[in-house]
Amino acid sequence: MNSVSIIEKKRDGEELTPEEIRYFIKEYTAGNIPDYQAAAWCMAVYLKGMTSQETAELTLAMAESGEILDLSDVLEITLDKHSSGGVGDKTSLVVLPLVVASGVPVAKMSGRGLSFTGGTLDKLESISGYNVNLTRDQFIEQVRKYGIVLAGQSADLAPADGKLYSLRDVTGTVPSKPLIASSIMSKKIAAGAEAIVLDVKCGLGAFMPTVEDARELARIMVDIGTNAGRKVTALISDMNQPLGHAVGNALEVREAIETMRGNGPSDFVEHCITVAGHMLRLAGKSQAADLSDIRPALEEKLNNGEALEVFRTLVRAQGGDVSQVDDPDRLPTAPVIVEVPAPRSGYLETIHARKVGLAVLELGAGRHRKDDPVDHAVGAVIYHKVGEYVEEGEPLFAVHARTQEAARQATESLLAAHTWSERPGLPLFYDMLTNVAES
Repeated sequence: MNSVSIIEKKRDGEELTPEEIRYFIKEYTAGNIPDYQAAAWCMAVYLKGMTSQETAELTLAMAESGEILDLSDVLEITLDKHSSGGVGDKTSLVVLPLVVASGVPVAKMSGRGLSFTGGTLDKLESISGYNVNLTRDQFIEQVRKYGIVLAGQSADLAPADGKLYSLRDVTGTVPSKPLIASSIMSKKIAAGAEAIVLDVKCGLGAFMPTVEDARELARIMVDIGTNAGRKVTALISDMNQPLGHAVGNALEVREAIETMRGNGPSDFVEHCITVAGHMLRLAGKSQAADLSDIRPALEEKLNNGEALEVFRTLVRAQGGDVSQVDDPDRLPTAPVIVEVPAPRSGYLETIHARKVGLAVLELGAGRHRKDDPVDHAVGAVIYHKVGEYVEEGEPLFAVHARTQEAARQATESLLAAHTWSERPGLPLFYDMLTNVAES
């Protein structure tokens, strides 16, 4: 068995055996297969796909490439959530404190930005001193002590995914459903998650362009969870326009803080409450499928500061500067801020999320190569939503840039992301899939 034959077999559309998949993942994790061969394999998977059996085997091989975390002696139920990636998606920063404020501890591993989508770890590192690199023992001790931890993957947990995750970002293979599904679910299994809410994005700013694509990805992950004995709920959510208003690391942290002060954008607030509600439902804290029995309490915890206090606890526990939470003006700020007026009047037909994400990527908020540094200060604030009427000359968006030239280029890209017409707004969610029976 060798790596070239495995690459060739998948290139030709053949089904890999469990032994071949485990060999490839084991040898790549050990450093015996170079990045260029792993990149070729990822492209073969992207082009030829994988069967459900292959995807399940890949997930388990990646999860078992390191230690499987067991939190059963620390948590009554190990609860987790994951987003498949989006533009302006700072949901975890609000949802985790909201769930913990509701009495359910959460231990979560997150990732960095992929392509035009931002990463939770990059956002958190906008806060001075925040340590995303915890050891296994630190991870466990923090959730034991504070009931919340939000960190990156340690070298001991799903190391194969850690390597493939950054490689996919720079090889054009991010949208592969088997690679997305196995990446997400291997992290969840490795982190010991027993109940998982998946936020599967679809639309212009998602790796799944249609509801059907997102539903297929969701079904793959729910099936993986079922086979692994996990409770899984997958939400199909909209990503045709940015979620909330802020896009860019520190800007999104600021918006998350404002949301936990009761001043968040309505679409973002609703999104966070829905995701948190389904997490609490998996934990047995809600019985209503429409979350009507938990929604009022979640709204209250956003408005009365309980969720924000949990976020402060999280930041302090992981070495972050809590003064930046108390005063978001202390977060990194771009030297050039340009407010751009609407060039015409009319209803917004499109705010193309992918174009917005790419514009912010070019400003420096994301990565072209896996080792690129991230500028936490830059980004954009999109003031309006699809379906809103905007007057000519009214502020349309603001660019936060490092230089005037970068601001100019981003302005052109962001203007091109806005189109006008008359049409209703977009839904937040399209569907839900779950392996949990209705009560």
